[in-house]
Amino acid sequence: MKTILANVVPEETRLAMVSDADGELEMVEFERASQAHLVGNIYRGQVQNVLPGMQAAFVDIGGEKNAFLYIGDGLPYGEGEARQLPHQKIHIGQILPVQIVKDAVGTKGPRATMHISLPGRMLVLMPTAAYIGLSRRITDEGERSRLHDIAGRICPEGMGLIIRTAAAGASEEELKADAEAQLRIWNSILARFKLKGQRKGALLYRDADLLIRWVRDQLTEDISALVVDDRQAYLRVKELAEALTPELADRVKYYEGKRPLFKEYQVERELEKLGDRQVELKNGGFLVIDKTEALTVIDVNTGSFVGRSNLSDTVYQMNLEAAAEIMKQIRLRDIGGIIIVDFIDMDAAEQKESLLQRLRELTAKDRTKMTIVDITSLGLVEITRKKSRTNLETLIYAECPVCHGRGRVESPETVSIRISRDIRRLEKKCHAVDGYDIEVHDSVADELGANQLLMNLAAEFAFDLKVIARPDFHPESYTITQTSPD
Repeated sequence: MKTILANVVPEETRLAMVSDADGELEMVEFERASQAHLVGNIYRGQVQNVLPGMQAAFVDIGGEKNAFLYIGDGLPYGEGEARQLPHQKIHIGQILPVQIVKDAVGTKGPRATMHISLPGRMLVLMPTAAYIGLSRRITDEGERSRLHDIAGRICPEGMGLIIRTAAAGASEEELKADAEAQLRIWNSILARFKLKGQRKGALLYRDADLLIRWVRDQLTEDISALVVDDRQAYLRVKELAEALTPELADRVKYYEGKRPLFKEYQVERELEKLGDRQVELKNGGFLVIDKTEALTVIDVNTGSFVGRSNLSDTVYQMNLEAAAEIMKQIRLRDIGGIIIVDFIDMDAAEQKESLLQRLRELTAKDRTKMTIVDITSLGLVEITRKKSRTNLETLIYAECPVCHGRGRVESPETVSIRISRDIRRLEKKCHAVDGYDIEVHDSVADELGANQLLMNLAAEFAFDLKVIARPDFHPESYTITQTSPD
């Protein structure tokens, strides 16, 4: 069993899921009022540019950046009266409904699709795609067959359905009611899309906020309690739970403790660790996590772990424990895109295959689609994970103003040598000075005081050098000022 914790303030909502057995943090997500997610929203977009060579277009959705629309998988419109949408070849100026599937990241705008999906409690309606799918988390073949048959009967003509995990055990009447509710939403979206005078970029549908999404998607039988620390949010959640899952509504609790909710459940401490580059393992080893523009690299190190048997088994056990922590970190940090893991080298083919199988088993804990690709010839494990919303790291952290995202600054010795080079260059241009005043960061001042560099320069050119320590300076910054005769 698990507990969901909801920490709500006007500026930010934080949700976490912890295990009742050991208190381990299993899932966390933030949402801020100033940085609302666009994923799931549907807009009345206008095509601004078409790129035939990329099978893509840029669509104005009323934001600062146009949305990128990939059209290589074909237009979804044109069959059946229920769709009632344009189906001609996309062209500049065209108005069409698009749904955001990926938030803007860095300099890139959001990504959009014309394949609309509307999630309900037990199913997802796809009004522009005739397709029936089932959650991979429903593993019982008999139940899968039953749900597939029901979906075929209740699916609106010309549309598609995806049966969600929460549908397991549900009756046909319950599933039909959910499908009809989503169909009503779609019809209202169509009505707003066709409304005369509607501006381009108009918001046609807003996805539920974080708290509501978690009640809709996460409040299941394996949740022992959903604890909310804000009174108004608690009442809203309670009302929604009574409407969606009345049998679970009594599990929604209002937290009145004196300590902050996340501190009471030791979540705050775990959140602080999510920004660390190095992650300690219980057996003495550690992970190093580095991100680049295109991918994330995770390195496994033995550290102080020496094992109790032969080298092969020691390495294998180390990798197995690292695998569990890696999958947890990927989930908690919401790392998406391409992920490369450098496990400790293993020679036995059966151990490599066993490690891959363990990784695939661990993907079941992650609600985001993840694929364990394979082990490369260099012993690297390739993983891909769907990336849609702004992840935790991007939301919480900003680029360091000192190192500008590099993760390091020049050493005091390097800066000292640059200073000596600049002084020699200045001395070649002007010989009529008594010396120089050098203002530097404290660490560089210490380095200049400890080495012989300044003494050698003073002796070489017969002038005075004065070092002034400035703690407010950037570690790589300095000024050199000529001192003239009185």
